[in-house]
Amino acid sequence: MFRQITLALGVTLAASAAFAQETGEAPAAPAAEAPAAGAVDPAEVYEAARNQLGILKFCQEQGFSGEEAVASQEKMIAMLPEGDADAGAAAEQKGAEGTVSGGGAEISLEEAASQQSTTVDAQCKQIEAAVNQVAEQLPEG
Repeated sequence: MFRQITLALGVTLAASAAFAQETGEAPAAPAAEAPAAGAVDPAEVYEAARNQLGILKFCQEQGFSGEEAVASQEKMIAMLPEGDADAGAAAEQKGAEGTVSGGGAEISLEEAASQQSTTVDAQCKQIEAAVNQVAEQLPEG
């Protein structure tokens, strides 16, 4: 369901919150939207971030989003503790095929869109906007 997309977006928001703690700047979204610092498994965060990267690549390939969000997501992944490379690659591949996966659950973007009475295009744009918003808060480089 769309809940898995929210989990992936939570990764983005968690990266924003972590950056804000390091720099003392306000996060891009309210802290209540980001997962609690000790409540998430770093391996899950890494895999969800890689899946979201794949989703963004899928969206770009479909013409629903641009490359800026892909580059921003790659930058955020580089800020995370490195996880299992094979699990990350598998999660990213699922995303590139249009499947959101995380926490042991999977759903296609198409199915999630249908359940939410929206379109894949609209979901892609929502994810892209969230990633780009967080990217504005990241350090240059």
